[in-house]
Amino acid sequence: QVQLVESGGGLVQAGGSLRLSCAASGRTFSTYTKGWFRQAPGKEREFVAAISGSGGITYYADSVKGRFTISGDGAKSTVYLQMNILKSEDTALYYCAAKIQYGNWGQVHSYNYWGQGTQVTVSS
Repeated sequence: QVQLVESGGGLVQAGGSLRLSCAASGRTFSTYTKGWFRQAPGKEREFVAAISGSGGITYYADSVKGRFTISGDGAKSTVYLQMNILKSEDTALYYCAAKIQYGNWGQVHSYNYWGQGTQVTVSS
């Protein structure tokens, strides 16, 4: 089993930056595909970014490409989401997720493990 705990959310002005962290339990976490998703009020959960178990492959939603960077620290069993040039439309509850399966990066329902989420609010 894998347990995920997100942190790093908060209130930031448009154009600013935040770094989200996702700490995981479980000895095999480094081999899992990890992803970040977000959900704004009244909207469906949407894909943000994903990283392969090896860290060699990353994948981003078009809406965040060039602004967000996903990375992993295998030694700390932690995955990060660096968010730059934040916009008001980035306001959402951000979730960390993980799965054993490789690929299908953006499929919400393919992820087996989820954190509780961390709120990101961008003021304009």
